[in-house]
Amino acid sequence: MKKVGIVMGSDSDMPVMSKAAAILDKLGVEYEMKIISAHREPDVFFEYARSAEERGFKVIIAGAGMAAHLPGMCAAIFPMPVIGIPMHTTSLGGRDSLYSIVQMPSGIPVATVAINGGANAGLLAAKILATSDPELLEKLKAYSQELKEQVEAKDARLQEVGYQAY
Repeated sequence: MKKVGIVMGSDSDMPVMSKAAAILDKLGVEYEMKIISAHREPDVFFEYARSAEERGFKVIIAGAGMAAHLPGMCAAIFPMPVIGIPMHTTSLGGRDSLYSIVQMPSGIPVATVAINGGANAGLLAAKILATSDPELLEKLKAYSQELKEQVEAKDARLQEVGYQAY
């Protein structure tokens, strides 16, 4: 059963949304990825959000640009956590998306990551799931250790070769 829904309004969002999927793949978390436009096909969107709980989703990651209604509308319908990813836009650099997602009315929260923050959305979804999954929690701890070791290796190289050769 899929635990995470990943939904985006356009295939142009795929480079960012694929980063969330890659993190979930690495951690062994099952997900379903869909392209659904809340504006262009509202009936399909409403069915997706209404049926997500019964299909086993525990978290939805929703990416959107510009007006960015997809995450907020998911949160209005789906009773469990929704993580919004604001997409970078050419007109306003993603600030339009960020404000649309983060400025939700009281009672309809959307956890929001950075503009184009696909990887962090995947990690946040996994951390939410890990509150009741000890095996996933251990995988997250191992992932954090990998990040630490990568930084240590970079510093060791810097110390060895100096900044000019780095």
